Amino acid sequence: MYDLTLHARGISSKEKKMDVSKVIQQHKRLCTLVSEKKIKQSLDILTDMISSSSSGDMHDEYDNIEMTYRNMLTYTIDGIKDPERNKIYLKLIQSILSLSDRARQDILSHNSGWHTYWVKQQAEKEMKLSGKTIVETVDDLMFKSELDEWLKLSNETNPDPDSEISKKHKHLIKNIFNHLWLTDYYGEAENSLINIILKSGKFRWYEASIFTTAITLSSFRTWQSDKLFHLISIYESGQEKVMERALSGLILNFHYYNGRILLYPDITERIIKMSRDTRFKEHCRIIVLQIIRSRETENLSRKLQDEILPQVARLKPMIEEKLDLDNILPKDKNEEKNPDWAEMFSDSEEIFKTMEELTKLQMEGADVYMSAFANMKHFDFFKDFQNWFVPFYPEHETVDEIYRDEILGPGTNELAEALYKTPFICNSDKYSLLLNLKHLPSAQKSMMLKVFRMELEGLQQLNDEESTTDPYRVFRTNITQYLQDIYRFFKLSPYKKEFEDLFIGKLDIYNSEFFRMTSNGSDAEAGLADYFFSKNFYSDALQLFLKQVNEKPSDVQLYEKIGYCYQESEDYEEALKYYRRAELIDRKVWTIKKIGLCLRRLGMNEEALEYYLQAYDLEPENMHTVIMTAHCYIDLKNYEQALKYYFRIEYKEPGNLKILRPIAFCYFALGRFDESEKYYDRLSNGKLNAHDQINKGHLALCRGKKREAVELYKQSIISGELSKEQFVSIFSEDKELLISLGANPDDLPILLDYLLFIIG
Repeated sequence: MYDLTLHARGISSKEKKMDVSKVIQQHKRLCTLVSEKKIKQSLDILTDMISSSSSGDMHDEYDNIEMTYRNMLTYTIDGIKDPERNKIYLKLIQSILSLSDRARQDILSHNSGWHTYWVKQQAEKEMKLSGKTIVETVDDLMFKSELDEWLKLSNETNPDPDSEISKKHKHLIKNIFNHLWLTDYYGEAENSLINIILKSGKFRWYEASIFTTAITLSSFRTWQSDKLFHLISIYESGQEKVMERALSGLILNFHYYNGRILLYPDITERIIKMSRDTRFKEHCRIIVLQIIRSRETENLSRKLQDEILPQVARLKPMIEEKLDLDNILPKDKNEEKNPDWAEMFSDSEEIFKTMEELTKLQMEGADVYMSAFANMKHFDFFKDFQNWFVPFYPEHETVDEIYRDEILGPGTNELAEALYKTPFICNSDKYSLLLNLKHLPSAQKSMMLKVFRMELEGLQQLNDEESTTDPYRVFRTNITQYLQDIYRFFKLSPYKKEFEDLFIGKLDIYNSEFFRMTSNGSDAEAGLADYFFSKNFYSDALQLFLKQVNEKPSDVQLYEKIGYCYQESEDYEEALKYYRRAELIDRKVWTIKKIGLCLRRLGMNEEALEYYLQAYDLEPENMHTVIMTAHCYIDLKNYEQALKYYFRIEYKEPGNLKILRPIAFCYFALGRFDESEKYYDRLSNGKLNAHDQINKGHLALCRGKKREAVELYKQSIISGELSKEQFVSIFSEDKELLISLGANPDDLPILLDYLLFIIG
């Protein structure tokens, strides 16, 4: 819609967005400066923010803060001792942060055009129409009459979904959610309301769940210790499926506001006290790990879309012919994998391995369904803001709609129960699946019902077996599903631009104040480091491994892992340093080869060869060691010795065409052109790459066949593997070798120009 207000003021929509972006960045910068105790710089930013605000009260408050700080500075410089100075300083810092939060909210509410502030402004308009502008008690809430009516009902009341009381109740739930979400600062009214939610017993667990999320989202909007204390209270209430959300929200807020935590001693003292409880610490560990695990989601989605699904699509006829659903889903959890799977994927071993890997990741809590359900969030259900966070439960009205379906109706109870119990799909995706089912062809609906019945049987057995072995299984499942719901909201919802994405960046919660307060110190960091290492997050793992070095000076594996992390980041000098430390403690072939690799990458070819020869003496049958030794000889231009080792590979693996490439090159470099040509001819039975064509061109050139050489060079460029610039660079590097093998040095620049002319 065209914004007439903006037009009248002569401000474009683009300029408005820039203002919003500016205030968000200003606020972030201010918070960072305050946490670094750079108060004057933070005040400079704050005065600029307030000048863009529409509130006159903020100017007065700013003046009081600045005056207080100036006085404090003067007293300090004059040497006047004030026993209350530290308390006043802390209070002043908190006031700066609070005022900056309010300025940010004020500017965004008037300039952003976001859905968040539209809902907030509608509520404020209703409040003004009712004659009340300040909500001080529960009695002042606009929905007080609806709240009273619901609280009078029995806890067992389950009215008809289409009844008037049900509609009022649904409206009440939405109003409570919006109020808790959009209230900037909680007062007596909000505190009483949350107390009613917790203690009245009138609200269902799934309603308390979304109210908890509303408090979490409100805290992201504006920091207030009260909100975090409410999340703590909800967690300590111990209500299953609600407490998990409260602690998740608390941890996400602590990560988001990491720079502020130490400025609020009442919060830190409470968390430190809670951390004496082993159960609380384990709950925190589970949540932190699951948040960090979300970093795998995009890579998993990309792998599914780009690698697995296209290959599976090509296998579709084979799958349709061989896949027998009754037998592929085993009745016994411990039964061996169906042999049909291995046979079906016999020509695609990589797919089979990847499918097994994905299954394992799914069992660990990885989000393997993000890409599958990303396109199923277009339903009207997801236009309702709170529905992104509603937990799945069999009594939800979306399930009621299925009862009216001719095919799905008779199996609705089993379908809903299976969805409710399955631990592998998050709540948001469960609703997506259910809403999508209605639009499937009849045959697919029948098949899905059959699958869900089998799923229900398998889940019952799984629950019985695992409940006795893992005391945190239920907590872990609830956490996984909730965090995946939140992830989808930040990545897929139409409102995502109004929120700072919590899942962007490193998610280095292990560096946060909260993690230090709640973890078991070095033990927790060691476990997290190993997790990062196993998932190839080497920079994160390295940070944590390095912290352990002083405590574990004789830990060989630690040095090996640190070396490997440096190696993967291509810092070969540091990698070499730690591999050598490991070798001093325990000499292993693996470490010796890693030292050789680093030396070779650093261009220290003679030293690299020495280490690979040591490894070869210890493992003469290891073909990797053999080939790396050969490579070292090539680096040193000792082609005769290189050939001896390459021949061993050729003998052991006669079908390996790749080994023909270095053999052909070695023969060429030794001037044994006939033998080289024989190997290039054998290599031609496969596919010659651009480098093969260049080397074969070199061979032709040195045998006096210039036109044949030019054609081969031309093919290397038009293949698309190399650009003209890359070819010229390679040709220049090889000049010395070509001249040593008889090529006329005067011909080389002429031949190169001729080639470039015909290519154009």
